[in-house]
Amino acid sequence: GVILQPQKVLNCGYDVVKQGYGVEIAALSTTLFEGGAICGACFEVKCVNSQWCIEEGPSIGVTATSSCPKTTTSASINGAAQFCDPPTKHFYLPQPMFLKFAHNYSGVIPVKYTRYSCFREGGVKFQLGGNQTCISVLVFNVQSGGTLAEVMVKGSSASWVAMTRDWGANWKANGNWIGQSLSFQLTDTYNKTLELENAVPPNWQFGQSFEGKSNFP
Repeated sequence: GVILQPQKVLNCGYDVVKQGYGVEIAALSTTLFEGGAICGACFEVKCVNSQWCIEEGPSIGVTATSSCPKTTTSASINGAAQFCDPPTKHFYLPQPMFLKFAHNYSGVIPVKYTRYSCFREGGVKFQLGGNQTCISVLVFNVQSGGTLAEVMVKGSSASWVAMTRDWGANWKANGNWIGQSLSFQLTDTYNKTLELENAVPPNWQFGQSFEGKSNFP
């Protein structure tokens, strides 16, 4: 793994300030990003084998919130001309996180990383978008695995419908869902299932966010 001081590019769909992720975030290279399936996952990252590592520096915990942009650097790492392109495994960090384990150096350093179970305050949250022909739901604040393998939605006057991943952490389903209370059944990538009945009231509006009563254990 390699790491570079970044700008924030958040194409999982999260508003990292309003939705509580703050600066404890990372943009991941194409190989790690998995087309958005990794959005919401938690990683422990540690600087290793570099003169720029802070001696006995801590590891840091970050949430995957984006894929990282291509760099203009022409150096090759593990055969990749660009740090964010396959097959490189690369974390792009906000400077405050970078400086927790490395000295102020504008460049690439080697790291070790492991994925771990996320802890989130409160229940799973849903931000609603779409129109009269489909609904788009950004699912965030997901505990445990942090990532979802399957999302189902049920309106108060409809049966369960499997949603499809639209982009990043956004899931969509066709149909007119306006005026219905919405329930969700979530399956995370650890194969845990969580059902949140009537997580969204019938008077919801596009652009609003709602919090379910619970989260993954």
